[in-house]
Amino acid sequence: MSPEMNVTSAVDADSSVVGTLLGNAIRDIGIPPCPAILDQINLEMGKDEPDLNHLTRIIGSDVGISAGLITIANSPFFGLRRRVRSVNEALMLLGLSVASRAIAGLILQKLFPNPPRLERFWHASANIARVSGWLAQQNHNHTRIRAEDAYTLGLFRDSGIPLLVKRFDHYYDVLKKANEEQALNFIVVENERCSTNHAMVGGLLAQGWWLPDEICMAIRHHHDYPLLEQGGKSVLSPATKGLIATALLAEHLVQHHMDLARTQEWHKGGTVCLQVLDLTDEDLDRLYTESATIVASSE
Repeated sequence: MSPEMNVTSAVDADSSVVGTLLGNAIRDIGIPPCPAILDQINLEMGKDEPDLNHLTRIIGSDVGISAGLITIANSPFFGLRRRVRSVNEALMLLGLSVASRAIAGLILQKLFPNPPRLERFWHASANIARVSGWLAQQNHNHTRIRAEDAYTLGLFRDSGIPLLVKRFDHYYDVLKKANEEQALNFIVVENERCSTNHAMVGGLLAQGWWLPDEICMAIRHHHDYPLLEQGGKSVLSPATKGLIATALLAEHLVQHHMDLARTQEWHKGGTVCLQVLDLTDEDLDRLYTESATIVASSE
């Protein structure tokens, strides 16, 4: 069995097995280990009284990350009442948890080369993240997921795709086939042609980067729509289901408003995702209108 197939079969693995798989995936697929700057931030955050000045020095050692964090803090999504002018202010106003995830998202994109064919991928991921966070802030969202969690999932949900692009020369063709497939599950198409899939690879990356468990599970299962239908019998928590449903709805809204290729995912999972979010078709029509400004502001 190939290393990639080992990764694919890890859906229900315990932490020790996942740790082994992560090590194999780092070596064989090229999953980047947790960057040192995130390790340092998480170590400081784990203390009873984190030192903001020390965290500021850690983050300030990378000019690009510092500038990116300040830009994110000043974005309309967070709605801060005053403009942030320094890393220290960003940490205080965003909070350490939100700031660390924003930094993880910044690092993620920096780790990969950015060929023209991936530019739209990163742009779409950023838009889906912002719309996901906006959806989580709406009063109709009875799942009560946190906006920062929805935003983080939007950034990392498809993070396995650039890794597989780098690993497999034929992956662009696989991706096209999976996006166009009307019957088979997206990851089934990937597994048949690569013996692994972007959901599993992205989940392993998220786990290795210390993202919360419900986000790691949402990444690993974001194409497993039958799990959303199982109610109390599902292996997924309500929060994880809400995150998966919110991200798919956000993707659908982004594709609705922008000149992006329409995948078949809303056709496959849209009905159950609306059920998870307790939304009607009338609610969806309203969201088409309300989200137009949100999507336009991110272009």
